[in-house]
Amino acid sequence: MMVMAEIFLNIIAPILLLLLLGLFLQRKFNFDLKSLSHLMTYGLMPAAIFMNIYQTDFNMQLLVEVALYLFLFTLTMMLIGIGWSRALKLERNDAAILKNGISLMNSGNYGLPVSQMLFSANPVGTSIQIIVLLFQNLMTYTYGLYNLIAATKSGWNIIKTFLKLPLIYAALLGALLNGFEVNPPSFLLTPIQYLADGFMAIALIILGAQLANIKVKSVNIAVIITCFTRLIISPAVAMGIIFLLGIDGVIAQSLLVASALPTSRNSATLALEYDVNPDVAAQTVLITTLLSGFSVSIVVYLSTIIFPY
Repeated sequence: MMVMAEIFLNIIAPILLLLLLGLFLQRKFNFDLKSLSHLMTYGLMPAAIFMNIYQTDFNMQLLVEVALYLFLFTLTMMLIGIGWSRALKLERNDAAILKNGISLMNSGNYGLPVSQMLFSANPVGTSIQIIVLLFQNLMTYTYGLYNLIAATKSGWNIIKTFLKLPLIYAALLGALLNGFEVNPPSFLLTPIQYLADGFMAIALIILGAQLANIKVKSVNIAVIITCFTRLIISPAVAMGIIFLLGIDGVIAQSLLVASALPTSRNSATLALEYDVNPDVAAQTVLITTLLSGFSVSIVVYLSTIIFPY
């Protein structure tokens, strides 16, 4: 119990405090969240992703293990979402929100800061979270969009939306420079490092500001099921797949922690943009984020016991 309390105080509590700061500042000053989101998407996050990939040593076995895990884990969560939507006999809009809430995780604003704190002494753990982040963005703008607007948007438009994300090119550039051992000049690398250093705090403040605008009037059964599946069933599924594939050490720790993350804020953003039950989607993001302070602490604790390195 003392170890779990220490994990909560040292890893989760600082994150929650920054979330609360963002919520307070948003209530007081009413920031332009769209502009802040652009700052994150086009400035801070690509820089953080580039620096982590550029500075980390990868090997092919690791990439294959992570890719196979992500395929099996994501497929399982998609099937669980479909199963719940059918069991609850949800209407199409409600089903779309439930399936996205279960399958899409907040690997950016939440997951990456958690990994940076947890794996500060082992950058491989953070780099695995970046791979998860890239995969989750692919999922968001393919499977997530398909659930919401399958009848109104073409596959090519979905691909174009995904290709506009700068984090894709930041990851590719970081991988190329890393693979060919190219050292950029300091006048380029230094400002990128400055941006990367600011990512964690600003990402959490922005997430808190976004949560400040969410109102919970009533919670329906679909939201409760989504929260339960995202925060409890998801780590259980992840652990089973990790054991099945024989993954251990820091890789297993990072993947297990990533599986416990709250619902992606992008799921609520897309629901608002395409007017598919945006209030329900926002509630899911808010409630899973609040509850994740406890659930992620437990999963981090279990990961250090089950998969020591």
